[in-house]
Amino acid sequence: MRRKLWMLAGLGAIAVAITVLAAGGLNENMVFFLTPAELEARGVEVVDQPIRLGGQVKPGSVDWNPEAAELRFVISEGEIEISVESTGAPPAMFQPGMGVVVEGAYGEDHVFRATNLMVKHSNEYAPPEHAGDAGQVYKSLLENS
Repeated sequence: MRRKLWMLAGLGAIAVAITVLAAGGLNENMVFFLTPAELEARGVEVVDQPIRLGGQVKPGSVDWNPEAAELRFVISEGEIEISVESTGAPPAMFQPGMGVVVEGAYGEDHVFRATNLMVKHSNEYAPPEHAGDAGQVYKSLLENS
């Protein structure tokens, strides 16, 4: 009986230790997804924290310097605007007015410094106009092999 109590106490201690380690690791590695309004509302609470920010690229705000590989633009949500700085070439589909998600950190100077830029695109698939009949394309591939 005494041995069972020690075994249960040991298992309980191990479970508590694993829970504490897992909870601590999750908090350090968690990345929040925020809209510009949510980011502005949180203010200094999220400065220098890893964040994903989603919104629309404000038309007329894109400033791309290809020599320095620097991209500056504004993400807007209604009246709220957040300035974004990013290094590296933007994705091919990047354009003003489209939805984007940027990963990075918000600075005390109210500029979001992005380390990753992703464009949102429609989830509706449309085959290319020149595709024609898929059966005919497949048949011609078999004939040419």
